[in-house]
Amino acid sequence: MSQSSYERDLDRNAANFQPLTPLTYLERAAQVFPDRLAIAHGPLRRSYREFHARSKQLASALAKRGFVRGDTVAAMLANTPAMLECHYGVPMCGAALSTMNTRLDAAAIAFMLDHGEAKAVVVDREFSKVMAEALKLANVRPLVIDYDDPEYDGSGERIGAIEYEALLAEGDESYERAFPLDEWDAIALNYTSGTTGDPKGVVYHHRGAALLAMGNIVTADMGRHPVYLWTLPMFHCNGWCFPWSISVKAGVHVCLRQVRAKTLYDLIDEHKVTHLCGAPIVMSILLNARESERKPLPHLVRFFTAAAPPPAAVLKAMRAAGFEVTHLYGLTEVYGPAVVNDWKDEWNALEAEEQAHLKARQGVRYHALDALDVMDPDTMAPTPADGKTMGEVMFRGNVVMKGYFKNKSATERAFAGGWFHSGDLGVKHPDGYIQLRDRSKDIIISGGENISSIEVEDALFEHPGVQLAAVVARPDEKWGETPCAFVEMKPGETATEEELKAWCRQRLAHYKCPRTVVFADIPKTSTGKVQKFALRERARRLGDTA
Repeated sequence: MSQSSYERDLDRNAANFQPLTPLTYLERAAQVFPDRLAIAHGPLRRSYREFHARSKQLASALAKRGFVRGDTVAAMLANTPAMLECHYGVPMCGAALSTMNTRLDAAAIAFMLDHGEAKAVVVDREFSKVMAEALKLANVRPLVIDYDDPEYDGSGERIGAIEYEALLAEGDESYERAFPLDEWDAIALNYTSGTTGDPKGVVYHHRGAALLAMGNIVTADMGRHPVYLWTLPMFHCNGWCFPWSISVKAGVHVCLRQVRAKTLYDLIDEHKVTHLCGAPIVMSILLNARESERKPLPHLVRFFTAAAPPPAAVLKAMRAAGFEVTHLYGLTEVYGPAVVNDWKDEWNALEAEEQAHLKARQGVRYHALDALDVMDPDTMAPTPADGKTMGEVMFRGNVVMKGYFKNKSATERAFAGGWFHSGDLGVKHPDGYIQLRDRSKDIIISGGENISSIEVEDALFEHPGVQLAAVVARPDEKWGETPCAFVEMKPGETATEEELKAWCRQRLAHYKCPRTVVFADIPKTSTGKVQKFALRERARRLGDTA
């Protein structure tokens, strides 16, 4: 191919091309708004000057101890200032940050330490016991750094070679990034939930993190100096990249160790919180708070939720409580959320019930995502935009992972045909908005008919007494599979199995209605997602029916 005239004598150089990285967001915030509040944690207050300086001290201390480009630093921390500093300080020295799920068992942690080849791990004392057990099982011998959070009660042994503040004291706050950063360099290593075997290590690069973090600002419609409450675990997809996003607008990070109703309302009131994110369980905590725990909201608070589509009834209740809910969708492999239910002004004229159903759709691609479609995974042809034909949801663009760490075959399968295969099944509506129907493994095939577990769950959620519902396939001798519903009722509410079956029959085709209803606590992951694999096993143990 001949060279374009626009390429001659117009080369990339340091003056006109710099690799994308979210590290520049904190650098700018500290330069432009050095005295503005960056972090609030209990009585602790830190400015952007301090936040940046401490992050540079961490980077400097790690560099002095021999950490270089491509090394892995793990962090097992709650939503604390140290976790925010790790999101900047670790990649500043060239290393990749591996944030660990604080509710995992020792064996899972040991696997991740070994697989990720962790050279250091920062450990909150609350999690020191399980980490100590994991380190005995692991083959790697990382530098263990204890973190004493002033908002923690102090229990838990110190197991490290050095305490976090002592490590920072070794560093120089004038440290500058000196390594030759490539925007394709790894910035983070995140592990999937591993529900079907060992978890896979998802590798993020600086370019994707920078773009998704900026995409969050656009999607969340964040103005100057937002106040963000950390209800979403930062170990989950690096907090959907919001640790980097908030620096773009020099906003405030309100840290939070545990999600409790009274604490949520107190912090929203004290700090005039503008934005928060979380799984549907966080909405349940807010909506089911006792009257004594509630406080009037200072203004309309924007709540961003992902995971399962929020039931229409929950969306209506959140709006009535003063929260504007925006439904996001994504996966670990796309840096968290990369799809948004972008609201249209004309929908405001619709009835509340119809609005709630529209809000339950996943939506359209983020600005930072190149392409999103529903496709036939065998032919790779897009499905018709009829709202009925199911296919697999696929992604393509700069906010798709580098791949799975040390797992070439899984990476190749995920990227077959030049798209990332999500494993989620959905439909595309005539207006281009996508809507999930199920995970491919969660579809119930009864008598040759496909039944969406989400559709059945939505019907159950409309019952005024139902707090949580999860529907899975139960083996059936005649039909192959039938829907089995696990239900949690709201405090003080009761219902019978027959009552809920009749409720569903009024709203669904009869073949879609649950044949079995089980009243029980529903198991969830640490990020609030229902563990359907556990429920499928429980349904299987119920035995076949005639």
